[in-house]
Amino acid sequence: MNDGGDESIPPLRLVVIGHGPAGHRLVEALRERDTAGAWRVTVIGEETRPAYDRVALTSYLTEDADLACPPHDGAVELLTGDPAAAIDRAARTVRTAAGREIGYDALVLATGSAPFVPPVPGRELPGVFVYRTIDDLDALRAHCTNLTTSRAAIGSASTAGVVVGGGLLGLEAARALQGLGMDTHVVEVAPWLMPRQLDEGGGAMLRRHIEALDMKVHAGTPMEGLHAGADGGVARVALAGGASIDAGVVVFSAGIRPRDELARASGLPVGERGGVVVDDACRTEDPAVYAIGECALIGGQVYGLVAPCFSMAEVVADRLLAMAAGKESAARFEGADLSTKLKLMGVDVASFGDPFAGPEQGALDVTYTDPVAGVYKRLVVSDDARTLLGGVLVGDAESYPTLRAYVGGELPGSPEQALFGGTEAAGGDLPGATVICSCNNVSADAIRCAIRDHGLTDLPGVKGCTRAGTTCGSCVPLAKKILDAELTAAGIEVSKALCEHFDHSRAELFDIVRVRGITTFTALIEGHGRGRGCDICKPAVASILASLGNGHILEGEQAALQDTNDRYLANMQKNGTYSVVPRVPGGEITPDRLIVIGEVAREFGLYTKITGAQRIDLFGARVEQLPMIWKRLVDAGFESGHAYGKALRTVKSCVGSTWCRYGVQDSVGMAIKLELRYRGLRAPHKLKSAVSGCARECAEAQSKDFGIIATEKGWNLYVAGNGGMRPRHADLFASDLDDETLVRYIDRFLMFYIRTADRLQRTASWLEGLEGGLDYLREVVVEDSLGICAELDAAMDRHVGSYSDEWRDTLEDPAKLSRFVSFVNAPDVPDPSIVFESERDQIRPVLVAGPRLEVAAP
Repeated sequence: MNDGGDESIPPLRLVVIGHGPAGHRLVEALRERDTAGAWRVTVIGEETRPAYDRVALTSYLTEDADLACPPHDGAVELLTGDPAAAIDRAARTVRTAAGREIGYDALVLATGSAPFVPPVPGRELPGVFVYRTIDDLDALRAHCTNLTTSRAAIGSASTAGVVVGGGLLGLEAARALQGLGMDTHVVEVAPWLMPRQLDEGGGAMLRRHIEALDMKVHAGTPMEGLHAGADGGVARVALAGGASIDAGVVVFSAGIRPRDELARASGLPVGERGGVVVDDACRTEDPAVYAIGECALIGGQVYGLVAPCFSMAEVVADRLLAMAAGKESAARFEGADLSTKLKLMGVDVASFGDPFAGPEQGALDVTYTDPVAGVYKRLVVSDDARTLLGGVLVGDAESYPTLRAYVGGELPGSPEQALFGGTEAAGGDLPGATVICSCNNVSADAIRCAIRDHGLTDLPGVKGCTRAGTTCGSCVPLAKKILDAELTAAGIEVSKALCEHFDHSRAELFDIVRVRGITTFTALIEGHGRGRGCDICKPAVASILASLGNGHILEGEQAALQDTNDRYLANMQKNGTYSVVPRVPGGEITPDRLIVIGEVAREFGLYTKITGAQRIDLFGARVEQLPMIWKRLVDAGFESGHAYGKALRTVKSCVGSTWCRYGVQDSVGMAIKLELRYRGLRAPHKLKSAVSGCARECAEAQSKDFGIIATEKGWNLYVAGNGGMRPRHADLFASDLDDETLVRYIDRFLMFYIRTADRLQRTASWLEGLEGGLDYLREVVVEDSLGICAELDAAMDRHVGSYSDEWRDTLEDPAKLSRFVSFVNAPDVPDPSIVFESERDQIRPVLVAGPRLEVAAP
């Protein structure tokens, strides 16, 4: 026993076997609290490098990221590349592979887990890998590089890669393979992806997102074996039912098995399916030996998520400190919340509570699906719809922290409000017990206290003090909201940084790009940012570049910056097909053009729908059909309707004075004029407009981003309205305008919005957040109070003069057309998973069984 009061008593000896995240966390927690130096720590690591962040493993390949965990202080002895070989519990010693013997007073097993490789024929072939360590990734990269460079010389070599396993790590491995130039397939034995976290609907939506990235998913498909090619390496993957995939590389990521061999050999109890048996103090049957992390079987379960592994490390650190002081610790592992939120290949995915509860548990489910936006949300509630039991979010997980805090408690509103953000709290309003960072178990109150007690003013300070956001990073946006709320309450200016890669706001970046003439993301981040960018800044910068007229959005590196829909100039639907939306300015269309649309729909078997925006949408097009469909439409005089982009969608109109006896102005003519002027205009968010020919307002102009209503003297201009879940009535900006003045004010309004709005901010919220509000906007646009109206006018003139139809340009460029294939390695093969059935004489997708309560889109 050593409480640090007697320097003659030597420190106790702690040996930690394993230097992964759990082992590293234990040592850091112990060293932070062991101010008396009661423990001398030795860590035995199997790998040749110290601990690194396994959660971010893929970024080592995709971004060449440095994954190293912070080094321990000099008092910790770290042995790397010399794994533990045996434990002598009677002598309390550990022997390493090199023969070194190390004594201990306490021993912690943090040996982690090993990838599970199914016992299938061919698993030992060259070209077969696991996805667990940096060494694994180095070997995988070397093989893929050799495969792609030698393909021309070795005719039988394939540049296709197969990942076996569609769970979290399997999908990360698939992203890495694609980044290495492989045509990637994911094989999952379960009927849908991520079956341990997602329900069937969530898995189906995730599949749509992943297949939109040119990956092929084989769900519900067992693998039967691997076959060698002429060079002796893997060449073909055999699937159940006789199907096969030609592949030159296979990665197994089909689960993990605890590394418990040292415990077994030393006589410690292990579980039937593996794992060192421990109690809720993480202690084995030998009181001097603990086990934490993925090697521990605690409460009959092995945990593969980082959060419970870290919790075990904290428990053992408390126990060891109490042991050194001759006291008994009350620290216990009290189970783990398996809720998780992450971003897979740019897609937000989250599950919380019990997402699989059903009628037998007295549960109802409320589900919302938006196939256009690629969003799936499902809440599981009690039979009175008041208590939240769990849920799944795919495509939009912004409400995850708040919803997770309500699990087991009463919702503050209806389930529909919870789904659509009606219960979402701002950073300052989140309940104190809300767990913001599940990886490190950091609550909202813990972040608030750290900010107040330590005077923190930036996100790196919050991360360093609380550890929030330092593991998977998914909680960073919400931590930033809390920080901003605290700083605002304290009267401190809040940072407007777009993301961690840029210290500038979107508006500031817009001006940097505009003034300096920057034309690429690479040039911008090298000159004014850091790192390689993320899924926040890349699409935002892509939008800025497009707004400033920097060429086709699929040209050069811009193509890699785009969101899913922009990559194919079409909206992806829930079954993996795409919609085709030709522009119909003002809703006016000739019979001949109507006939062309009908012929195209009939020829390609498309579902047709007249929309509320006075256009005709054609649904059900496979990606390889898009160029053929658009060739027909472009030849007939149609152009892109930009339904897929953050751009002007439509200018809706009534028939106006030409036909209507109440009309006082030509609303159709004005609508066509405005739509042709602003077509293709890229903005922070979508733009909608309408022109009504009289005060009866048949075109609903006052619910648009900019709306026009005819008067006897001219036109009234309304701005910053929108419909949707949170409708906003547009504000009257100016009255009785002539045509020229109307267009000039709209030009300036739009360009000022594009220049100053935040990322993904609609005009309604932009105006609400604009200091001075509508009066200030009038001063800028009408009175030229900032002296920038000439710049705004010139910017719009450049847009109008440089407009070119994106689909026409794509059809004329073979390099751009090469993107439109279902399978990169089989461009002429359609996706066999796309199936339709007939309903009301039209096609409809064959979908999985729907939920019991379906919520309509807002």
